[in-house]
Order: sequence, then C-alpha cells, then structure tokens
Amino acid sequence: MVLLEAAAEVRQQLPGELRAVHVDHGLQPEARRWAEQCSAFCLARAIPIVIRHLDLAPQPGESVEAVAREARRGVFIELLEADDLLLTAHHEDDQAETLLLALLRGSGVHGLAAMPFSTRLGRGRLVRPLLGYRRSELADYAARRGLEWIEDPSNAETAMDRNFLRQRLLPLARERWPALSATLARSARHCAETAALVDGLAEQTLMQITGALPGAIHLPLLEQLERSLAKAVLRTWLRWGGFALPDTRHLERILDEVLPARPDANPLVAWAGCEVRRYREDLCCIEPLPDPPSTDLCIRWRIGAQPTRLDLPPGLGRLEWCWHGATGGEAVGLDLEIRFGQIGQWCRPKRAGRRRSLKNLFQEAGVPSWLRNFIPFIFKDGNLIAIAGVCVCAQPIGDMPDGDLRWIGHPWGWMERLHETLRIEQPIDQ
Repeated sequence: MVLLEAAAEVRQQLPGELRAVHVDHGLQPEARRWAEQCSAFCLARAIPIVIRHLDLAPQPGESVEAVAREARRGVFIELLEADDLLLTAHHEDDQAETLLLALLRGSGVHGLAAMPFSTRLGRGRLVRPLLGYRRSELADYAARRGLEWIEDPSNAETAMDRNFLRQRLLPLARERWPALSATLARSARHCAETAALVDGLAEQTLMQITGALPGAIHLPLLEQLERSLAKAVLRTWLRWGGFALPDTRHLERILDEVLPARPDANPLVAWAGCEVRRYREDLCCIEPLPDPPSTDLCIRWRIGAQPTRLDLPPGLGRLEWCWHGATGGEAVGLDLEIRFGQIGQWCRPKRAGRRRSLKNLFQEAGVPSWLRNFIPFIFKDGNLIAIAGVCVCAQPIGDMPDGDLRWIGHPWGWMERLHETLRIEQPIDQ
C-alpha cells in the first residue's frame, strides 16, 4: 500500500502508465475480500488494477511459500510487456531475512547477494525501490497518510522459516545490534559485488570454450579449468540456457561423472527441468527428454495436393511436406508411414553410394545416441525413403514422392541440422 501510494504521488513523473496487479492465491478464506479491498484502494486513486484469482493446491511435502511464489511469478511474467517495470515493496528488513535464510541454507555468494535492486523478469524488469528503507519507516509513512493495509494471518505462523526469523530471532538480535538490518543489507551488497566479478570471469571464460554443437561446452577445455572456475562457468552456462541452477551435489556430479566419462558413454545428470549430457567432446544441457515413442508405433500420413503438416507425438514437433512444382496435383493421395526407433534399418543416402547402417549415418550427422530413438523415419510402401533431419534414402525401384520434407518444432533447437529441408526426388532410371 505504501509503494502504490508513493507511486501515485509521482505518477506524472513516471515514464509510463501506473497500473497495479493483485494475485489471489486462493490459500486464505478471506482472500476474495482482500482482492475487493485492493480494488477499492485503486479505484479511489484512479489506478487501473488487474486481479488474478488462482486456485493453488500444494501437495503434501511441498512448500506453500514456494508454490505461491512460483505461481505469482508466472502471473507477472505473463503480464509484463517489453520495457515494463514491475515494482515490489521489499524493504531492508526483508533483505536481512533473505540473507540469513541463504546463509542458513549454505548458499554461495550469489545466494548471499539476496535480492537485487533490479533484475530481468520475463520481457520486463523487476525493481525493488524500497530496499533502502526499514519496515518501521514504511509503517510510519502509512500511519501519517492514514493508509490501511491487510495483515496476512500466515505471517504469524512461526513454522515457516522466514516468519521464525522475523518473529523470534531478529527481535532478539536487534536488542544487541540495533542496526542489524542495515548491516546485513550491506553484507548482501558486498556479496552482490563479488558475485558480479565471478559472473564476469565466468562469462568471459565460457565464450572461450564453446563446443562444436550450438550452445555446448568443449569438454577438454572445461577440464583444464581450476575446479572453482569450472563450477562458475557451468552455473553461467545453465543460467544462459534458461535452466534452474542445480544444487552442489548435482554440480559436483557433472564434474566427477560426465567429464571423465568415455567419449562413447552416455552419462546423465538431471534435476527438475534440465538434463546435462555429453556427446563426443561436447557437454550439452537440454530440457528433459520424454519417453521415446514405441518402436511399434506407426503413424499414417496421407499427403494431399497442398502443403501438408503432421503433428508428431507430444514434444517431438511436426513434419511438413511441400511438393515440387505442380507434382502435387498429379499425386493426390500419396500414403507415407512414420516410425521411430528403427535402428536396424539400412539406407543408401546417395544413388552412387553404398548402403550404410543408421548408426554410421547418425554418427556422420552428429546426432547424439540419446536422441536417435526420437528421430522420425519416413516409409513408403514399406521402404525407408528418408530419416528426418538426416538424409534421403535412394530407392532403386518403385515410385518416389517428389517434394521437400522438414522436421520443425522439436525442442532440440541447438541441433540445427535437424531443421534442414530434405529434397526427395523421383529417381533417375536405373
């Protein structure tokens, strides 16, 4: 309420329109009434407000705070447009609590940096303009302005770590160290400066050890780094990829299990939303792979006269077919079949070439072994005519379709070859 009141006072000097957003998590019986009070507060000041009602249902063992925080963050990311600023009312005492919680969890300098004044969020930025003010100063402001605010009853539940610090530990500590919040906030700023130096060195190093695959790290160069720098580089690499950072145990496993593995091995370190794998001398981070399609799966694809698309199983994108010239008008009703995991097949990628095993073709195309069961195989009349993203298979007999085949929309965007158009043509008379 203090932040919104203060922003309303200077709205003419703001670089854009002032708006408010209230998130009702659906976790308190009085939540609907709170939304109504927020709406009335904004109406009295002619401030547009967006109210989002959520219906959160944390599962046993889940942190209610964490579930609510992630849901709230999702709402903010959805609402923010380019160049929007989301202002939140975190203050100096909040910063002290965040630092202590990070310290008690064994966080490094990035965690001990606590909350930054400004950070990117979705297409906009999150800004905390009140970090330099104590909670008591904000309460005094509210009292002078006659502002009324809502106290969430869950704030009194000391079973939550932050509330335990706020209600029990910090009041006792302030009796001995009255400037505790300011001192801890200063420590957080020191940690933020150190974290910025580490990030700068890690980013510079990361750009010097890129791998052969887009977005990958060259393993021999990573192995040459001092261990602490290698950890910083890995964190930066994962953050650039948009992945949640791993805990210390998973980070150690990357260095101790994935790096020394044989080039032909298939090591994997995974955590929520991320998998780290290697292929040859490249270290790759990808979204978790789904279960591969069954080798018994057969998807029938009837090609018409117009460009045609086929949606593949969830997470695997789609195939698109476009005829060459006017060929499509003469071949309406062409029937193809899509299969997966047909590793035992053979293919002659060039008319003058020899038959090759799919393993050899995948190796030449640089397709990692852990992706091969997801590659679509295209058959016509029982004959393999193409491997999506890899090559066209020449057939000595029978009619071939005549068109362009593309595999797009799959999650492995860094595998640029898999987006290539394959040109399938009528064979020359044998």
